[in-house]
Amino acid sequence: MVLSKEELTKVQGGSKTLWFIVGVIGTFLAGLFDGIVNPNRCNSDSDSD
Repeated sequence: MVLSKEELTKVQGGSKTLWFIVGVIGTFLAGLFDGIVNPNRCNSDSDSD
C-alpha cells in the first residue's frame, strides 16, 4: 500500500503524550528512589574547608 503525500500529512500519532507522561513519571521515580537509597550525595557537607 502506497500512501499519497496528502494521506501522509493526515497521519497523527496518539501516543506521544502518553509516552511523555510515562517518561516524566519514570524519571521522577528513579530520582526519588536514588535519593532514598543513596542520600549521601544530597547530604554532603559543602562547607568543609
